[in-house]
Amino acid sequence: MKEYLKKYGIPVGVIVLALALLIMVSAAARGGATSTVHNVTGTAVAPVQKVLSSAANWFKSIYGYLYQYDSLMAENESLRAQLADAQASARAGIEATEENVRLRELNNLRQKHTDYTLESAKIVLWSSSNWSSTFTISKGTLDGVDIGMPVITEYGALVGQVTEAGDHWATVSTLIDVDMSVGAYVGATGSSGMVVGEFSLMKKKTAKLTFLADGAQIFVGDEVLTSGQGGAFPAGLVIGTISNVQTEAGGQIEYGIVVPQVQLDSLVQVFIIKSFEVVE
Repeated sequence: MKEYLKKYGIPVGVIVLALALLIMVSAAARGGATSTVHNVTGTAVAPVQKVLSSAANWFKSIYGYLYQYDSLMAENESLRAQLADAQASARAGIEATEENVRLRELNNLRQKHTDYTLESAKIVLWSSSNWSSTFTISKGTLDGVDIGMPVITEYGALVGQVTEAGDHWATVSTLIDVDMSVGAYVGATGSSGMVVGEFSLMKKKTAKLTFLADGAQIFVGDEVLTSGQGGAFPAGLVIGTISNVQTEAGGQIEYGIVVPQVQLDSLVQVFIIKSFEVVE
C-alpha cells in the first residue's frame, strides 16, 4: 500500500479532482441555472468543496504517514548502527581486559617458573570428532613448537600435549582425550598414579586417575598434579580435582574421577612449554 501510494498517489489525486469538477458541472446543469452564478455556487459547489476537502485531507494524512514512516525507519536504522558500534566497543573492551589478565597471570607464572620457555598461541579450531578431544593452535614448528610439548594455561593448569605439528600450526590433545596419559600424584597424600583419558569419561569432560600404588588412599576433593616422571611434563602442574572415588569390577582396585582444573570450553589462548628443567 505504501509503495503503491508513493508511485501512483499524484495520478489518483488528479483523477479525483477531475471527477469532482465533473460533478460540479453536472449538478449546475441539472439545476437549470447555468446563468445564475449564485445557484451554481450554492447548490453545486458546496458539496463538491466538501468532497475536495475530504479528498485533500485524506491525501494529506496518507502522505504524512508515509513521510513519518520513512523518517522513523531511518531513525531506527541509525539507532541499530549505533547499538552495533557500542556492542563492538564493549566486546573489544572485554577482550582487552581478559588479555591483560592472561598476561598478568603469565608474568606471575614466569616469575615462579624461571626455567620455562613459553610460546603463546591462539586456538583456531576445535575438532568436530566425537572420538577425540583436540584443537588446532596458531603456532607450529617454525615457532619452535614440536610434538610432545606440554600445553598449559596462564595459571599453570595442564591443558594437554602437542601431538601433531606443521610449519604454522599444531594439534593439541587435551588431558581428557582417549590417547592421553600423564604421570600424576595426589597432593594431599602423595599417592602416585596415572591420569588417562577414557571414552566414556571424555564425554563428561573428565579423566581417570588409575594405576595407583598398593595401599594408596585417595579422597574426594584431593588435588591432582603432574609428577614429572618420564620427563614429558614438568612436575607440579595442576591437573584437576578428584570428584569421585570408585572401584573396579572386582571391587578391590580404587580409581578416581578427575575434573580438569582448566575449563576447556572457555579456552581461547594457551601456552606451550617449549623447554623446562627436568627434576630427577
